[in-house]
Amino acid sequence: MKVFASASDRRRGILAVLAVAAAFVALYLFVREYAGFLTDTEALRLWLRQFGVLAPLVFIAIQALQVVVAPIPGQVVALVAGYLFGPLAGTVYSVTGVLIGSAVAFSLSKRYGRSFVEDVLHEDVVERFDGFVDTVGLPGLFAFVIIPGLPDDAICFLSGLTKWKLPAFMGVIAVGRLPAYVLTVYAGGELASGRFLSGIALILVVILASVVGYYKQEAIRDVIARVEPRLPF
Repeated sequence: MKVFASASDRRRGILAVLAVAAAFVALYLFVREYAGFLTDTEALRLWLRQFGVLAPLVFIAIQALQVVVAPIPGQVVALVAGYLFGPLAGTVYSVTGVLIGSAVAFSLSKRYGRSFVEDVLHEDVVERFDGFVDTVGLPGLFAFVIIPGLPDDAICFLSGLTKWKLPAFMGVIAVGRLPAYVLTVYAGGELASGRFLSGIALILVVILASVVGYYKQEAIRDVIARVEPRLPF
């Protein structure tokens, strides 16, 4: 299966990867040169410690809000969490925030119905994935949310319009979203430890997967819809 539909799509994908990578490098160099406090990990953690439990709670709240209102990509918040709190705690805080946000989006849709979802989501997203979410099962949902770059936050809203129950939905979200967040949080921890090259390499892996997922949304949707009915479970 071709990754990109055309040569122009391939060029745009490559440019997107290079642009994001260059932005990360520029940000790191800027911070190292002009905001040394931020690159002194121990000093920054000591500063955060004065807020007690509030520092993790702030990150959890931001991660939850990005699911519901989506002004900030979740992977960016996860990267910061890994940088500040380390791989283990950063993953716990990031995944906790994502689960809270996903539960809120799902529950709001259950409570207020289709008109609410259509007001919140872009019309194009509703048209492309409404039927998919309504017919696909939990294995299909898992296959969809595990791939970065797909509109998984929108899927949380659309899933609230289905017959799915919140516990089953949350289980799929927790497992499906974990791999990309673990990689991103670990990358943040690598940057905080001064292992710049390995951190950037992990970020590029997530970026590449996200670019492919973004450009192949419809193809991935169609493959899942076609394959899932044949599964024995």
